[in-house]
Amino acid sequence: MSKRDYYEVLGVNKNASEADLKKAYRRLAMKHHPDRNSGENAADAEIKFKEAKEAYEVLSDPQKRMAYDQFGHAGVDSGMGGGPGPGGGSFSDIFGDVFGDIFGGRGGRSQVHRGADLRYNLQLTLEDAVAGTSVNIRVPTMVKCNVCNGSGAKKGSSPKTCSTCAGHGQVRMQQGFFSVQQTCPTCRGQGTVIDDPCSACHGAGRVQQHKTLSVKVPPGVDTGDRIRLAGEGEAGEHGGPAGDLYVQVAVKEHSIFTRQDNNLYCEVPISFVDAALGGELEVPTLNGKVMLKIPEGTQGGKMFRIRGKGVKPVRGGAIGDLLCKVLVETPVNLTEKQKDLLRKFEETMSGTGGKHSPHSSSWMDGVKKFFEGVGF
Repeated sequence: MSKRDYYEVLGVNKNASEADLKKAYRRLAMKHHPDRNSGENAADAEIKFKEAKEAYEVLSDPQKRMAYDQFGHAGVDSGMGGGPGPGGGSFSDIFGDVFGDIFGGRGGRSQVHRGADLRYNLQLTLEDAVAGTSVNIRVPTMVKCNVCNGSGAKKGSSPKTCSTCAGHGQVRMQQGFFSVQQTCPTCRGQGTVIDDPCSACHGAGRVQQHKTLSVKVPPGVDTGDRIRLAGEGEAGEHGGPAGDLYVQVAVKEHSIFTRQDNNLYCEVPISFVDAALGGELEVPTLNGKVMLKIPEGTQGGKMFRIRGKGVKPVRGGAIGDLLCKVLVETPVNLTEKQKDLLRKFEETMSGTGGKHSPHSSSWMDGVKKFFEGVGF
């Protein structure tokens, strides 16, 4: 069987650069690698994989490529069994890169790692959440070892480059033309080893401590808001940067007020007499007391708005309001005299045609029409 043109195999033109060849081969090797193909496609994939390998091995070698361009397959067939010529070492490199991609590994020296972010749950009273405050919190965390300055090595010494992987953190196993990259078993991927570990952190470079932090809580925070303290999380490994600390806010329930967005709500009980005759009532707010005027004939459930007595938004904007819902309280534990006075009062209400109880009168009219409609 005649061989396909190598440029056609890789899908590039004859003027393709070394980078273009490498990119094309990596794409084909990833697609047709035997470990990525099974079943009915396995045999065809293996043929295409070997075909791409052969094409790249020739075209990536300047001398072989020149011979191929001049004489075709006849110019390189005799030398295919040998190793790469000058500049031909790139095949091993590219194959290692491809195999590393397949198994999720890449060569290169191990880098330092950023520390983990931490979360702290902070409970606040409604007063502190609305007004803002400063609180001290105590957080358990991993911090950089001061004895070895995070290196993990005994003071006066330093980590040494791993002799097994030469500092790359990974080693390559060669079996025929297959190359497998895996984490170095000696340094566990770090690229360095510690012969004499620090006695304080035992080579970890970090120690566990509790630290006290001052957290400034801005006015207007609410449940679910987070405050970020940059660099106050866990220390990074091997001298890496520290993570962040996120303070999660939760506002406790209040005995009087509830909050919805930037408004505060409360229920205000008033007496039957105040509801009927009207008057003034002292109402608490989060920053003092105000007088609430109750109009004559106020019904239970009516909502009164006191402007500017709510919450200032944490991200700016107008201050919310305080909304007071009045609840007309029914008197209890009445004396006989009080009961007698109420009965006499009730007698004065009869025969007025709903003049004094408009809601009750309209409701009774509705009930009467309903009964008439259903034939009762």
